[in-house]
Amino acid sequence: MKSRHLLLTLLLLFGLSGVIHAETFDQTLEKAQRGDAGAQFYLGMMYELGEGVPENDMEAVKWYRMAAKQGFSMAQNNLADIYGKGGGVPVNKIKSYLWYSLAKTNGYRPAKQSVEIMKNRMTHEQIAEAQALAARCFESNYKDCD
Repeated sequence: MKSRHLLLTLLLLFGLSGVIHAETFDQTLEKAQRGDAGAQFYLGMMYELGEGVPENDMEAVKWYRMAAKQGFSMAQNNLADIYGKGGGVPVNKIKSYLWYSLAKTNGYRPAKQSVEIMKNRMTHEQIAEAQALAARCFESNYKDCD
């Protein structure tokens, strides 16, 4: 069973304690809709884990993508995880590598190992395509990531 304790522990561990103070889902949703990347990430986690809302991978992807396109490295990493395993989106190694690479570039340390693991599952052509896409995405300030 997925635990709210685990979710809150992760948020505290990664310095998102300010998001926890949102007293209700509606308040968090309002912050996320106003563009707060931390709240968007938190909603993504809620939907991915089914914490306080029905589990919904498509909604998780939507909120993670919003935060990821603001340079939020943990959302980039979680989005990469989802593309790597499927769930809300089809499995896509290139997009998984793209988002791991950006999370790594933005300082999310666990993404460094994930990039290497994904690289070992890809052809040289796929890696080259993913690296070109990551460069284009980063240079466009996350506007051209698809």
